[in-house]
Amino acid sequence: MGRKRDAGRIAARVDTGEAELVPDPDRPGSWTLLLDGAPQSHVDLADPTHLEFEYVRRLAAAVDLLAPAGAPLRVLHLGGGALTLPRYVGATRPGSTQRVVEVDAALVDLVRRELPWPADPRLRVRVGDARAALTASRDAVYDVVVADVFAGARTPAHLTSVEYAAEVARVLRAGGWYLANVADGPPLRHARAQVATVRAVLPRACLVSDAAVLRGRRYGNLVLVAGRTEPPVPELTRRVAGDWFPGRVLSGDELDRFAGSARVVRDVDATDSTPPPPGLFSVDR
Repeated sequence: MGRKRDAGRIAARVDTGEAELVPDPDRPGSWTLLLDGAPQSHVDLADPTHLEFEYVRRLAAAVDLLAPAGAPLRVLHLGGGALTLPRYVGATRPGSTQRVVEVDAALVDLVRRELPWPADPRLRVRVGDARAALTASRDAVYDVVVADVFAGARTPAHLTSVEYAAEVARVLRAGGWYLANVADGPPLRHARAQVATVRAVLPRACLVSDAAVLRGRRYGNLVLVAGRTEPPVPELTRRVAGDWFPGRVLSGDELDRFAGSARVVRDVDATDSTPPPPGLFSVDR
């Protein structure tokens, strides 16, 4: 794997594209991981509870509220990046058992070498396909499954179907939760279909994003929280409303209206998620 350093940046060819680690000029010891120019992760090596990306703060807020504070959890992370959320869970819920599945072996090696995570025998990082890892997992073993998987800034088709969602439901404990980062833009067909698809097997759900994305005005990230019992909507609403970039939570009738007549996605007709608009991730080099 080729590597080069330029003014603090580290660039390397990995299995799925061109990776860059860019130092954060405002936070010493912090880095942003880019893959083919698209931001994938931001990590603060000194403070794993600092979360720069708003969608990650929303995922973390859900993790905070789904179980008593500090209680250890069993978490499966589908998609690794720079391990931002696993580091957060390890810091806020010591003793948690976490498995991270990342398809890009060279990326795992790069992050392990340049942005090493704290040694923890309960945190295991494995190279493999997310759905294959689900299929190989035992029934009812995880408290939380987090999906944040992108290839070329798109979620692969085989991770968008009801058959995939059924595998997620199978590995979750009775009171477990599925958290998914869904990226979409106007007219939000992919996001609406994902709500319908996941709720076919995990019917109690809410959706978190900012108002402009929810209204179909721009491309962005939506966090889907789904399980077999009601999510903590009032608490989550307060948390995201008080964020640096306030968000909204859709649940109940509002979520029904959002999903509308969207059809459940099946393996036979699944497609990759909506690509971002050209130039969305342009950054100064």
